[in-house]
Amino acid sequence: MHIVVFGAGSLGSLVGGLLARDHDVTLVAREDHARAVRESGLRLEGVVDGPTTVSPAAVTDGTGLEADLAVVTVKSFDTAAAATALATGSFDAVLSLQNGMGNEATLASRLETPILAGTATYGAILREPGVVECTGRGEVVLGARDGGSSSLADRVGAAFAAGLETTVVEDMPRRLWEKLAVNAGINPVTALSDTDNGAILADPASDLARAATRETARVARARDVSLSDREALAALEGIAEATAANTSSMRQDVLAGRRTEIDAINGYVVDRAAEAGFEVPTNRVLTTLLRTWERGRGLR
Repeated sequence: MHIVVFGAGSLGSLVGGLLARDHDVTLVAREDHARAVRESGLRLEGVVDGPTTVSPAAVTDGTGLEADLAVVTVKSFDTAAAATALATGSFDAVLSLQNGMGNEATLASRLETPILAGTATYGAILREPGVVECTGRGEVVLGARDGGSSSLADRVGAAFAAGLETTVVEDMPRRLWEKLAVNAGINPVTALSDTDNGAILADPASDLARAATRETARVARARDVSLSDREALAALEGIAEATAANTSSMRQDVLAGRRTEIDAINGYVVDRAAEAGFEVPTNRVLTTLLRTWERGRGLR
């Protein structure tokens, strides 16, 4: 399968690199990273069978590309721009493996191509141009964005299974909300406190993270998605334990002085709760703090 990874930063480079062992992969990346990959290949560190180097194609211009599949891994605030670029090319399917909510709807509103939804729990850090480290082995879960069976999702899942732990499911809406509940608890708390993911397993961070997760589950239920507090909290604790030594993506952004995805995570929870007519105070406070930090650094 020919696969384009649009937004090959940490996660995109890891996913693209693992897929490049068995498929024809093109990374759309920043210039320094794309140049390093073209010149020396992409080095994968921390993978199960030891460090390895693969040789995907690497470009900086994502327009006019053609492939069987485009995997979108850009930050949520860049989804619209990614969709505009992808619209100039030709793909059989587009799969979002992004953080936050609303990405699939944005892609679908701008593309005629079928859109699949997915989540990825692999940990990844781009150590330097041309070098990505897997900091935690996880799983890719994908399926039709509105739920139900999908022969297209089955095909993509089969292709991914060669290099990634992959599961095709029929309940993607619930899976997306569960991931949002986990991210709402882990990302802003670790970003604001400059701590690893495991910090949310103990007081005083635990109460704050769990409150954000419970509020997110309540919003999911208000939107007719079956996600109990118990299930959401179990997912939060499971991911935090499995990635205890990892640096969350939002903390990575804060440390690098970059804009975060707070709008598509806790901010999304706040907006959807307002539509349903109730408050989510923990998510609102976390959103306000991150947005204030961004504004103070000229990132908004």
